[in-house]
Amino acid sequence: MISVEGRLPARLGISRRELAKAAEFFARLSSRRIRTPFRDVTVVLQDDAGSDEVHRGIMGVEGATDVITQRYDPLPGEAPGVYGEIYVNVQRAAALGGRKELLLYVAHGMDHLSGADDHGEKAYRTMRRRELRWIALASR
Repeated sequence: MISVEGRLPARLGISRRELAKAAEFFARLSSRRIRTPFRDVTVVLQDDAGSDEVHRGIMGVEGATDVITQRYDPLPGEAPGVYGEIYVNVQRAAALGGRKELLLYVAHGMDHLSGADDHGEKAYRTMRRRELRWIALASR
């Protein structure tokens, strides 16, 4: 189950329904890649101030960023799978490219929730190619 919370500025050129549908699509592709179901993921839309707060709280880093992911272990009694949150900076997405940038942040977050790592140039390029391919597929 994928849910979207927070304010989605109209200037991004995408509806909440379209964003949720794209997030579900990216989750399915991520799930297939790791052969593990995505059970409950929330996409939290925020501005620079919210991003800064979450960045400090989760990663101990000061300043806003584009996307932050937080994965959780299933609680006792919950089915195995991916549980987590993706904090997406809509203010930054609007400033840098709108709809496509926002979709890139959501795809990138799903990729991270599935365990993908972008530390190092090769790993970064691998993730970016995969995410751009996902966006192209979602746009069909």
